Amino acid sequence: MASFEMTDLGKMHYFLGMEVSQEKDEIFCSQKKYTEDLLKRFNMTGCKLVAIPLIPNEKLRNEDGVKKVDASTYRSLVGSLLYLCNTRLDILFATSMLSRFMQCPSQIHFGTAKRVLRYLQGTIGLGMWYKKSSSIKLVGFTDNDWTGSSDDMRSTSGYCFGLGSAMLSWSSKKQGYVAQSTAEAEYVEKNSRRYRGKTVRFY
Repeated sequence: MASFEMTDLGKMHYFLGMEVSQEKDEIFCSQKKYTEDLLKRFNMTGCKLVAIPLIPNEKLRNEDGVKKVDASTYRSLVGSLLYLCNTRLDILFATSMLSRFMQCPSQIHFGTAKRVLRYLQGTIGLGMWYKKSSSIKLVGFTDNDWTGSSDDMRSTSGYCFGLGSAMLSWSSKKQGYVAQSTAEAEYVEKNSRRYRGKTVRFY
């Protein structure tokens, strides 16, 4: 402040759609207001709730024989969901899958995206919780859906890693080529991680 003209506004509470609550031993980050505005923009406020973002084992495809919808509206919705993934890892897989149909979305794709909104309506207060802890333990979870894509038979890999209560790294991404078995899909997933431009291998 001695070198530059600035004002000390205290602790951060709101930044780019993200709400931050800072207490003595914990920080909670959420996008509750952003979610409320998103639901209002797509006329989904007070909609019927669902317990999970996607129907189990549902597979979407590019050509499903159903009438197409306005691509710009669909892109706006999926883009908003992608930004919401900054604090809502529970919709990351669903949003990643929906983003594959940006070019020519159908009513089925749009209906699936609206299902994610119905899920958000019932879980609007969730977010990222970082709590002070004396024990720091690295915990990771990883999985894939073998041949999950009906169009090219590629698998989707997903992982998340946390240190204590803090989530540090997460991803949901389609694999680069077709795996011939579940074992191969697991091998590709665990041995070809890319983090900050470098390949990280897990054994």
